[in-house]
Amino acid sequence: MKLTILGCYSATPSAFANPTSQVLDIKNHLFLIDCGEGTQVQLRRQRVKFARIKHIFISHLHGDHFFGLPGLISTFVLLGREAPLHVYGPKGIKDGITLLLKLGKSWTNFPLVFHELSSAVPECIYEDDKVEVHTVPLDHRVYTNGFLFREKPGERKLKIEEVLKYDIDKCYYRNIKNGKDIQLATGEVIPNEKLTADPPSPKSYAFCSDTAYKPELVPWIEGVDMLYHESTFLEQHTDLAAKTKHSTAKQAAMIAHESGAGTLLLGHYSSRYNDLEAFRKEAQTVFPRVELAEDGKTFDF
Repeated sequence: MKLTILGCYSATPSAFANPTSQVLDIKNHLFLIDCGEGTQVQLRRQRVKFARIKHIFISHLHGDHFFGLPGLISTFVLLGREAPLHVYGPKGIKDGITLLLKLGKSWTNFPLVFHELSSAVPECIYEDDKVEVHTVPLDHRVYTNGFLFREKPGERKLKIEEVLKYDIDKCYYRNIKNGKDIQLATGEVIPNEKLTADPPSPKSYAFCSDTAYKPELVPWIEGVDMLYHESTFLEQHTDLAAKTKHSTAKQAAMIAHESGAGTLLLGHYSSRYNDLEAFRKEAQTVFPRVELAEDGKTFDF
């Protein structure tokens, strides 16, 4: 699993600070998470292949999280895209995007599928044989979701030296990887645990976009390997966090601590702060394993 930060600042973009957008590479899927202004330029800079993006997840309808989406879709049209594009976002996103495409005479030559969200409780919005994605309802000034991405357990790993001992035909390898015992021609049954080892533990990533401090989300993301949680403010501006329904670095760390997260990733910084290390230091007073999102930075986990 690999996460690339395309933008991690709040509100208005600047020459060196882009609004929220991320790319998650998970089990051969390339998921785009939020799409602020300039996202497609950042995708170019990070050499992300546009054709690999088939699913886009939008947390909420504030401009710094989705104003880059109409432009990106228009570029897909110009590039002659044919593969379907699935967009998951709050109710209203379909009307907003399709109106702009219509006015700009940029209607798509590929299937554009909207999955509009309105639930106030977590729900599974995408699932295949390798990955599942759930919403994480947040508390912001408009309807907002975070997203929890989980790998499904992989196949068991063959202990090939043990398999060869029993002269088992290769046609049975798939059944063995799927956890089945094997009966030899002699009638002896070889238990699966002798022939296989556990697969690597499935990884998980939680993206908690704009939100006020919300302890209720802890059980929904319990045990996540990496938690991205917005930290727009430092504790000295807790009053602003409450007023705008954002979080401080310390509050993000409290969520990471209570949920048993492996690592906390901070982002969505207010432009009022010049020293991002102050966010790390504040969070580490509560939770030790803290990383800072920065435009263009990647994380492998």
